[in-house]
Amino acid sequence: MFKTRRSPEPEARGVAAAMTALVLVVLLATLDQTIVATALPRIAADLDGFDGIAWISAAYLLASTAVTPLWGKLGDMFGRKTLYLVSTTVFLIASAACGLAQGLPELIGARVLQGLGGGGMIVLTFALVGDIVAAEERGRYQAMFGSVYGVASIVGPLLGGVFTDRLSWRWAFLVNLPVGVIALVIAVRVLPAAGGGVKARIDYAGATVLAAIATGLVLVTSFGGRWGWGSPAIVGLVLATVALAALLVPVERRAAAPVLPIALLSSRTVVFSALIGFVANAAMFSVLVYLPTYLQIVDGVSATLSGVHMLPLVAGLVLSQSLAGRWAAQVERLRPILVSGLLINLAGLLLLSTLGAATGTVVLGGYFLLTGIGIGMVPMVVLTAVQNSVPAADIGAASAVVTFARSIGAAFGVAVFGALLTSGFAARTADLPRLGGFDPARPESIARLSADARAVALDAFAHATGAGFLWLAPALAAGTVLALLLKRPRPAPAQEPTRPAEARPAVS
Repeated sequence: MFKTRRSPEPEARGVAAAMTALVLVVLLATLDQTIVATALPRIAADLDGFDGIAWISAAYLLASTAVTPLWGKLGDMFGRKTLYLVSTTVFLIASAACGLAQGLPELIGARVLQGLGGGGMIVLTFALVGDIVAAEERGRYQAMFGSVYGVASIVGPLLGGVFTDRLSWRWAFLVNLPVGVIALVIAVRVLPAAGGGVKARIDYAGATVLAAIATGLVLVTSFGGRWGWGSPAIVGLVLATVALAALLVPVERRAAAPVLPIALLSSRTVVFSALIGFVANAAMFSVLVYLPTYLQIVDGVSATLSGVHMLPLVAGLVLSQSLAGRWAAQVERLRPILVSGLLINLAGLLLLSTLGAATGTVVLGGYFLLTGIGIGMVPMVVLTAVQNSVPAADIGAASAVVTFARSIGAAFGVAVFGALLTSGFAARTADLPRLGGFDPARPESIARLSADARAVALDAFAHATGAGFLWLAPALAAGTVLALLLKRPRPAPAQEPTRPAEARPAVS
């Protein structure tokens, strides 16, 4: 730990080394949500499990979302470094199990375990930044993680395709091992032993209820379109989730150290920031998931080239994340940054809603750049606002609230967008011939149509995609109103951030 008289240079090296470990771990956890998508057809073929293919992705999302609040609270109670190392180790063991799986049930089980570790890696990483750097610097460092999300969303599918075609789909999981081990070695040596000291019984009841709520939300958003939004299973899940949410408040009020402190829910900054994170992630993941699909179907580019076409969006995201982080170093500027980002994002989505088969590549690139700039200005600034408004003892729980809301927002946005896209495309192609294997529920079957029918179908898919982006506009408008109502964070008197141990030459 650094002494106050020591030169700032070794301290800076220690922070840089610690951030390297944290960024690597966030990269692994985010890549694991995208890299598998390209490999799913090959996995299903090799493991003879097409009927359960959806569970390969859903299992990870379900587990990681369900345990996010628990990891955050346990980090507050027992020390974030310890829990961070545990969650990363669980993730790496599960990654090895995924890569060695010989059957679909075995793979799904390993993905659940991987999600348990991944959920802890994400929320504890965000909380550790609150331990390592001072409040006025958190925005700048948190911005690095937002850029990682954007890069992972593009690089993940590309890497998944390369591994599947050139090596094996198993490397989509095994690649985590060498990178994760490096991150662990750095983390053990330089991360501060911060957090902890709360002596209380673990809130098992609250953790169980929260995990059940997360499970219901993820199942509804992931399988509503597949099972039918009005089906008994989905309706039952919705009702059960609502009942559990009502039960959560009395359960947490009775807990000595609640997983979700009710006092946090009385904070306008925490609640509004969580809601802003929800709508911002719904928009972000809808864009990141469905724009490559649009490019591959309407423009006819390969999966690799679709990633190249998305580079303006990633460039805008990375640039705005970096600038927003620097601006956020001045706490009073958080609200203007959030409002500006949401409005720019809204403008980008309105432009994307005009997509048509005749939309040119240069015009698309401009739309992508503007949308990326808007996307990048929001997520980590929201997290910074929350961390700067709560005492140090609650940073983990508060970070978990926002991370939980963002995870649900991503799942919700992708599910609703997909349902709107499918129904809109089917409605616009109702009069097209069904000969040749064309199926409105499978846009890739457009290639089987005649030239004239294909042109109609491509235009229909483009307009259906645009209509999907349009539904996000009211949500972002509501998020903008919430951002305007945010008060300037007033952090409680806090201790100096716990500095990482000085990095040794081998890892600095």
